[in-house]
Formats: sequence, structure tokens, C-alpha cells
Amino acid sequence: MSADRPKVGAIAVVLRDDAALMVQRGKEPNAGLWGFPGGHVEWGETALEAAVRELHEETGVTATAAGYLTCLDVVGRDAQDRITHHYLLAAVLCHYVAGSPVAADDAADAEWIPLSEIAAAGRPFSQNVDRVIAAALAHHKTAALA
Repeated sequence: MSADRPKVGAIAVVLRDDAALMVQRGKEPNAGLWGFPGGHVEWGETALEAAVRELHEETGVTATAAGYLTCLDVVGRDAQDRITHHYLLAAVLCHYVAGSPVAADDAADAEWIPLSEIAAAGRPFSQNVDRVIAAALAHHKTAALA
């Protein structure tokens, strides 16, 4: 496989008690920023499976995948406008099962962050966190009406 192709990843979006489970990235890209737990989709693994696996590896939290929320293109560029990384991320809505978040793997920190803090941009968040939260909340609202 060529190095100039996007890498496929999955992020786990877990909401509980008006908070979202998030990790602070310990490595580039996005080191120091807060976002959803996630990582690469392995060969033969679905993005749904990858989101659940990466969630557990990065936080110790167990969840089940409920379905896809959206897809995100994350393209980074250097000062000369050259592409440094390109990820296609499947945002997966997950239902919390058990566990308290503890940072592991490549996460520097992990915690439940109140949705109000996310809306107020109370800390440095990765690009599209607000868009993914909005999709998750819309899904919950639609599910509650059904």
C-alpha cells in the first residue's frame, strides 16, 4: 500500500450523564489536544470493532458500538502547505457499559468532560469535536422520539 493514501481510523463517541468521554492526545498529530478515543482500523476489523477496541485500550472503559455517526477527513499540512497526514475517521456512537477512564496507550489523560465545557471550548479540543458531539446529540434526540 502506498504511503500517499489516507489512513483509516475510528473514534469512539461515548456520552453519559451530560458528559463525553475524551482523551488528551499524547502523540502527534494533535498532541495535547482533547478528542475522542480512537485509532487505526486494523486489517479485517470493522470501524465499529476498532472504535470499541481503541476505547478500551486508551481508557479502560468498555462500551458497545451502536452505529456510525459521521465520517471526518483530517488533513494536516506543514508551513509549505505539504500534506503531513491524512486520516479518514469513522465516528462511532458507543453505549457505555463499564469502567472508569484511565489514560493508557497513547493517551496522556482521559476523563468525562461536561458537554457545557465542550460547548464553551473550555480547553484545547481537536478539530470537529463540536460537529461530532452535535451528531451524537441529534442521534440521542431522534432515538428518544422513536
